[in-house]
Amino acid sequence: MADVTPKVLAPPSVLVVLLNYRTAEMTLRAAEAALADMPEGAELVIIDNASGDGSAGVLANAIAQRGWDAQNRVRLILSDVNGGFGAGNNLGFKAGMSDGRHPDYFYVLNSDAFPDQGCLPALIKHLETTPKAGMAGSHVRGEDGLPHTTAFRFPSITGEFEGAARTGPFTRLLKSSVVAPDLPQTPTPVDWVAGASVLMRAAMLDDIGIFDETFFLYFEETDLCKRAAVAGWECWYLPQVGVVHIGSVSTGMKEWRRIPDYWFASRRHYFVKNHSRTYAAAALLAKLAGGAIHHLRCKLSGATPQDPPGFNRDLLRFGLGMSLRRDTPLPRRSVSKENP
Repeated sequence: MADVTPKVLAPPSVLVVLLNYRTAEMTLRAAEAALADMPEGAELVIIDNASGDGSAGVLANAIAQRGWDAQNRVRLILSDVNGGFGAGNNLGFKAGMSDGRHPDYFYVLNSDAFPDQGCLPALIKHLETTPKAGMAGSHVRGEDGLPHTTAFRFPSITGEFEGAARTGPFTRLLKSSVVAPDLPQTPTPVDWVAGASVLMRAAMLDDIGIFDETFFLYFEETDLCKRAAVAGWECWYLPQVGVVHIGSVSTGMKEWRRIPDYWFASRRHYFVKNHSRTYAAAALLAKLAGGAIHHLRCKLSGATPQDPPGFNRDLLRFGLGMSLRRDTPLPRRSVSKENP
């Protein structure tokens, strides 16, 4: 007689990747929130991105004292260098599960992001039931409850112009190119999602590759989503599940006096890699033109320009300097609140 006993399918394996850079206590808060939301069998790996401030010891002691290392539920990996956001998360991707298995999914979570109960299971369910979905990002809100814009269109020449001009008539004319449109209110495929809280299908990463480590910080998740889209994978935004995100704790973005060179370098590398050097030059000119319109409008109205000090000058300086080179090297600098 044939065996008619129903087969019980094993739940998908999930590895949560949490990257720390000089925010050990905050990272431990994020780890606690993640552990409370992780399904049975899921594991968490914390990467210390060469913090050099004692974070590694704080994390190791806390993991041991809280018993998180039991059965390898939480592991700590120490990076020798701070290679940036993508390089740090890649260490987690390469680590895999503690028993050597390749997980079905990777959940990338910022060290200053705290999942609501049910967030990760909902992301997993969506990818399990949506075969073409390569990744799914959750809703992200601040501690004040206000939503953070984390679902975007891919950058383009017209999008660069509109985003820099910030003027009603141009926005209405180029509404299909707005990089940061209003957030969807229902589960929706989008071009790309921010990396604060995103579940990625391991099969997708096997297909397109992991983060491009040429990016030190910024545009690395945009590039990953672009490669996924080209390969036929979908990126989804799920507004019904979310995380609380403090934002810019490791990078010190809120305290920047000027935008650091690695932002300009990452932006240009994205355009050159995914389009061409000619396209990158056109995107630069479009952004400068839009910025000029914005500053003229502010001057005529008496408003304060929204750009950081020296932004357009730095954009022009860096763009012209890189245009004279055959390659596109990106500055490699440590990220901290004191020295962005």
